Amino acid sequence: MTVPTGRRERKKAATRQKIADAALRLFLERGYDAVGIRDVAAEADVAVTTLFSHFASKEALVFERDDDFKERLTRAVTDRGPREPFLPALRREIHAMVRHCSAEGAAPIWRMIDASPALRTYEESMRLRHADALATAIAAGLSLPEPTTACRTIARFVLDAYALGRGADEPEAAVDEVFRMIEAAWEVARPR
Repeated sequence: MTVPTGRRERKKAATRQKIADAALRLFLERGYDAVGIRDVAAEADVAVTTLFSHFASKEALVFERDDDFKERLTRAVTDRGPREPFLPALRREIHAMVRHCSAEGAAPIWRMIDASPALRTYEESMRLRHADALATAIAAGLSLPEPTTACRTIARFVLDAYALGRGADEPEAAVDEVFRMIEAAWEVARPR
C-alpha cells in the first residue's frame, strides 16, 4: 500500500481504515447480511456520504485492499529484473498473498465471504478486473500493443492459482501445482 505523504492524504487514509475496521468488526460479530451501511457509518462515527466517498458498495468494505492486491500483481510483472521471466515473479507474489490470506485470523473472514453469495460474486468480479490489469501488464512486458488471448488466459490462471491456493489444505503445494500447469500452458501458447 502506498503511504500517503501529505496531512490531508494521511487523514483520508486514516478515515478509510477506520471505516473498514469498523465494518469488518461488525460483519464478523453480527454477520454480513445483518449489518447495514448506516450501522457501519455509525460505528465508524462518520456520515453515510463519507463512507460512500471511500467505498463504492457494502461489498467493497470487505475487500478494502482490492487496489493493493491488483497493484501487487502488476508490480510483480513490471518491477521484476530485466532478464527474469514474469511467471516466477508472479509465483512468488501469489505465494506471499496466499500466506497472508491463510494466516492465523483470516479464516473467519474467508468463511464469511464463502457464506455470502453477494461477497462471492463481488470477489469473482474483482478477480476478473485484476486479471485484465495483469494481462495488460504481461502484454506490456512482452512489448505487445495489447493483451493477446494467451496473456489474458495466463492472467486468469494466475488469479485462479491464488483462489485455489487460498482454499487448499496445503496452500503452498496447491499454488506450486497450479503454476506448473500455467508454465506448461505458457510454453505452448506464448507469443513468439
